[in-house]
Amino acid sequence: MGKEDKKETILFVDDEISILEIAQEFFQHKGYRVFTAVNGVKALEILEKERIGCCFTDINMPEMDGLELAEHIRRMDNTLPVVVMTGYPSLENTIRTLKNGVVDFLIKPVNLNQMDLCVKRVLRERRLFVENLLLKEEVARKVQLESLNRDLEARVSELGILNRIMDAFTHVPESGDVFRRLVDMAREFCFASAAWFYVVNDLFPFPREVAAVSGMVPGAGGPDSGLSMLLQDVASDGLPFLLKNNPMDGSLPDNVGSAMVIPLKIREKVFGLLYAVREKSGGAFVDKDLYYASAMAVHAAHAIENLALYENIYENLFATLYAFVSAIEAKDAYTQQHSNRVADLSVLLGRELGLDAESLDVLLFAGRLHDIGKIGVRDEVLLKPGRLNDAEYEAIKEHPVIGAGIVSKLGLWNREQEIILYHHERYDGTGYPKGLSGKEIPFLARILSVADAYDAMASDRAYRRRMAEKDIFSVMQEVRGKQFDPEILDVFLRLGQDGRLA
Repeated sequence: MGKEDKKETILFVDDEISILEIAQEFFQHKGYRVFTAVNGVKALEILEKERIGCCFTDINMPEMDGLELAEHIRRMDNTLPVVVMTGYPSLENTIRTLKNGVVDFLIKPVNLNQMDLCVKRVLRERRLFVENLLLKEEVARKVQLESLNRDLEARVSELGILNRIMDAFTHVPESGDVFRRLVDMAREFCFASAAWFYVVNDLFPFPREVAAVSGMVPGAGGPDSGLSMLLQDVASDGLPFLLKNNPMDGSLPDNVGSAMVIPLKIREKVFGLLYAVREKSGGAFVDKDLYYASAMAVHAAHAIENLALYENIYENLFATLYAFVSAIEAKDAYTQQHSNRVADLSVLLGRELGLDAESLDVLLFAGRLHDIGKIGVRDEVLLKPGRLNDAEYEAIKEHPVIGAGIVSKLGLWNREQEIILYHHERYDGTGYPKGLSGKEIPFLARILSVADAYDAMASDRAYRRRMAEKDIFSVMQEVRGKQFDPEILDVFLRLGQDGRLA
């Protein structure tokens, strides 16, 4: 910005040229930039091009008088001060000038020093007015920004909670966990004093509680109690219910201040209800609490639907595969129920070894299907009453690979595949099909190999009678660390000594 731009600028408007010349010379000498115009129309042309600090105008002028000019200026920039100069003062003109936003009224002839004082005053007042206006705008922007920040923080917090709700129901192993997680989250995100989940089913006379997180008693009572009727109403109409204040009519316990009930649906059919309460000291539930609880209900319902679908697919696939195993075993009277016994023994041993529930399920599944690969072995080899020759034995040794291949084509159950593939590996590396040794053999496969060998020796075969249990234990002890993992075998033998294998 140049030095010229820093000067204050004054506009003088008068149809008397002599007054304009005197004012221009005087104020330029004082260091101001000065513009002059002979009427309002010319003045407006200057105002459109230049930044004017204040305007002095006569009232009576041709084309556009001073008061009309003042009104135009007020509409263009209400911070620009206008001072009226007139040789004909009147009450009417004074009132009109005030209405048009004029800041001062000077009577001609105007003393130049008086005009100089007026210029300094109105410019100072304008600066203060503009600064105050800018300050107010800054404060307003700050308030608006703070409000936007609060709204943004609230939205981010809301999205964070919704993401946590969604994640919580993404990987849930069974339906019971879904229900427990649902009531836990009602307490965490809705600040419920207590929460319950009820199953709705035509087989039950009224909703049945299956999960809860609370030290309070829900007070559901029988089918005619207030709470039970409320739950049945929500189950019937399928709409969430929010009670901000307990009406104290006996329908809810007296220590409950606020309550909400949210239905869970699968394909628009209500199958469950989330019931949450706050004690009187905890304040009332609000619409945001109902919003979060409804989001929980939607994701929990999806999780239940997905679990039901997966379990149905899983059960159908397993039933199909196990039918193959049963068909194989039905051909040989000596091996009937062998897979079931191996599965049960494996689970018993796994439980004694401290396996988690998921690993025990894997053992159960793999145990029942571990010989499914025998479906790919010719019957004359599989059902041969005597000992096998080398070629026949090589054919039998293919059944773990065939079995793992059958299961792998389903795209499921990787751990089960490993057990099926490696259950004939030996701890010393002389087994098949890969010749793995020691810890290279998957842990669950090492468990099943012990159970499989035990049941084989404990069962009749076409070429021999079943062995006595003490003889089986003696044989297994002899190959400890060779065929079997020594630690796993020790636990198995202890089970046998305790009489727990029967």
